[in-house]
Amino acid sequence: MDGPQPGGTTAPTTGTAPTAGTAPAAGTTPTTGIVATLAFTGTVAAIMQTLVTPLIGELPRLLHTAPSNASWAITATLLAGAVFVPISGRLGDLLGKRRMLLACCVPLFIGSVLCALASAAVPMIIGRGLQGMGMGVVPLGISLLREVLPPERLGSAIALVSASMGIGGGLGLPIAAAVAQYASWRALFWGAAALTLVVAAMIRFLVPAPARRPAGGRFDPVGAAGLGAGLVCLLLPVSKGADWGWTDPLTLGLFAAAAVLLLAWGRWELRCPEPLVDLRVTARPRVLLTNAASVLVGFGMYAQALIIPQLLQLPEATGYGLGRSMLAMGLWMAPSGLMMMAVSPLGARLSAARGPKFTLVAGSLAIAAGYGLSMVLIGSTWGVLVVTLVCNSGVGLAYGAMPALIMSAVPLSETASANSFNTLMRSLGTSVSAAVVGVVLAQLTTTLGGHTLPSESGFRVGLLIGCGVALAAAAVAATIPAPPAGAAPATTHPAPAAKDTATT
Repeated sequence: MDGPQPGGTTAPTTGTAPTAGTAPAAGTTPTTGIVATLAFTGTVAAIMQTLVTPLIGELPRLLHTAPSNASWAITATLLAGAVFVPISGRLGDLLGKRRMLLACCVPLFIGSVLCALASAAVPMIIGRGLQGMGMGVVPLGISLLREVLPPERLGSAIALVSASMGIGGGLGLPIAAAVAQYASWRALFWGAAALTLVVAAMIRFLVPAPARRPAGGRFDPVGAAGLGAGLVCLLLPVSKGADWGWTDPLTLGLFAAAAVLLLAWGRWELRCPEPLVDLRVTARPRVLLTNAASVLVGFGMYAQALIIPQLLQLPEATGYGLGRSMLAMGLWMAPSGLMMMAVSPLGARLSAARGPKFTLVAGSLAIAAGYGLSMVLIGSTWGVLVVTLVCNSGVGLAYGAMPALIMSAVPLSETASANSFNTLMRSLGTSVSAAVVGVVLAQLTTTLGGHTLPSESGFRVGLLIGCGVALAAAAVAATIPAPPAGAAPATTHPAPAAKDTATT
């Protein structure tokens, strides 16, 4: 196969100068520093996404606004990330991925400072939106690995950087809860601003510019505007439909507008000579089915991340709640994030031996197994810990395999764009998961002390849905075709293709 496969062993000849499209040979670049920098970058991005979680209940008071307005502090990050991740990916292909990584640090820093200074809802929402604009750092970092690492390091590096989002999410919650509880909430955002400066400095001094020049070409502003408008119209009712009402005219109208806009965008992209997203490439079975599985994995990953924290914090008087504080909940959730980092080397070796398709199937089945265990283990804190460890082990395997599958099927000149689109598919899955689980928990409730709370049956139904979706992800992943011999696009390192088989 003419593409970089995790576990490949053929490297450019040591001692020769890198040429366009060829990564430096092993030993000529500080590869450990590159991987550590890009993994740390992804971790910081994930921490920023979870920063406001401990503050949700307090934001209306802190910002002197209504709860419905304060919730936009989360929605703004989601929408901005969905809109700008594909744009930053395409710009990375056109202008250079390292350059765009540095550029993404600018809105991350400005947004963090704005949130730290905010005393009203509007500046907080704008700041969170700016933070969302910088979330393209993860797919950009994964894509950059293809250009700056020798092939024998590529598989493990992809797995680790992909897992960094889960690591940051797992660590960010207890850190944010501790800071919010024992210090000023503004310290969260000042800390985020400082971390962004550290990330920018590490990228500047530890990540070399690729030998291969950027592809160049023209940016597609019409495609960017069309995709952005369509995604906003789709994700806004998905995230706010529970508050507005799923049959509200505004909700239905936005869904209809999303369908029209995305269809029009697709037609434009097919006719545009240099599209924002090459839909012909995304329609290739290997790419299309990987993206479909990514939506389902995103759903499966997020369902337990929504349910388990609530179970941990509900009072024991309910009969099923575990009565933990916000800080304790975060600490019990933290090991699951670290588990993603622990399994990433295993995922890389599994992909090298059996192919990333096998790893994706295995990861999806592990997520389903974690949900299955939840049916008998959610009655205790230790049982919940086991469930999250198993689920996130699967997420770590799956998240490391998806970029490898994508990059084995797209031209080098479209790596960042394709990875960013895959990241968007995962985000779409998490958004749909939040909506579906929210509806289930809102419909299946119980009353305690005059308060309406999600019932035990509601939690169990939500977990079973997550299990079913994870099994569906495994089934879809099992249908991903192997790369045809000699038909793959030219890539950074010609390397022997890993055996790419999976069983269900």
